[in-house]
Amino acid sequence: MDKSMALLMIMVLSYFTAIANSQVKNIFLLAGQSNMSGLGGVVNNTWDGIVPPECSPNPAILKLDAKLQWVEATEPLHADIDANVTCGIGPGMPFANSLLNNTSLLGEVGLVPCAMAGNRISQWQKGTFLYNQLVMRAKAAAVQECGVTKAMLWYQGESDTTLLSNANAYKGKMQQFFTDLRSDVGIPDLLIIQVALASGTNFTDIVREVQLNPDLANVVTVDARGLELHKDNLHLTASSQVLLGHMMADAYLQTISTTS
Repeated sequence: MDKSMALLMIMVLSYFTAIANSQVKNIFLLAGQSNMSGLGGVVNNTWDGIVPPECSPNPAILKLDAKLQWVEATEPLHADIDANVTCGIGPGMPFANSLLNNTSLLGEVGLVPCAMAGNRISQWQKGTFLYNQLVMRAKAAAVQECGVTKAMLWYQGESDTTLLSNANAYKGKMQQFFTDLRSDVGIPDLLIIQVALASGTNFTDIVREVQLNPDLANVVTVDARGLELHKDNLHLTASSQVLLGHMMADAYLQTISTTS
C-alpha cells in the first residue's frame, strides 16, 4: 500500500470515528432536591418565565422526559419530574451549554432529571422511591442510542440541616447512597459532582463539612456558599443557578482532563 492510499484510509477512518463520536449521548444524571430541580426565577409559586441566554435550548442538548423519551431540553428542565412544585431555572441547562461551549470532544449531551424538592438523604437510600426512580431512569437513558453515563450532578442536603441527628448521620448515608448507586448502574467509578450547600438551617455547617470532605473516590465538590439567594434565604436565584452550572461544568472538564 502506497503512502497516499494509507493517508486516505486514515482520513476516512478519522471521518467515520468523528461521526460515531458525535452520535453518542454523553449522559449526566441530575439528582437532589429543590436547588437541583431549580427554583430560579420562582417567586410566590410562580415562575417569571425568563430564560437566561446560558439556559437557551440547543439541538445538541436533550433530556430524558417523564415518559422516558429523549426530547430537546428546555427550561424548566424538571417541570415534568418534580411536578408537585413550580420549577424554574436550575443548573442543568447552563451546565450543558457550558460543556458544549468549552469542548469540541462531546457529541450530544443527554440530561436525566431526577431531583425532587424537600427530600432528606434517607429518602435516597437503596429501595426508596427516589432511589429506584433514579436507577430506572439512569438505565433507561444508557440503553438508548449509544448512551454513555459520564457523571451525576448532585445537590441535596438542606432538609438534613434541621435536626442534629440527621446532620450527624449525613456522611454515612451519603457514602452508602453513592456506593449503592454506582453498583446498581454498573459504573463502579461513576464521577459524582456534588454541591456544598449555599443555605440551610440549624446544622448547615455539619452537612457542608461532609460535602467538602466526602472521603470517597471520584467525588468532586463545588461550593455554592456565597451565591445569591431568593428572599427565602434557601433557594438560588436564576443568576446563581447559571453560575453554579458553569462551576459544575468547569469541575467536570477539569476532572476529565486530569484523568484522561
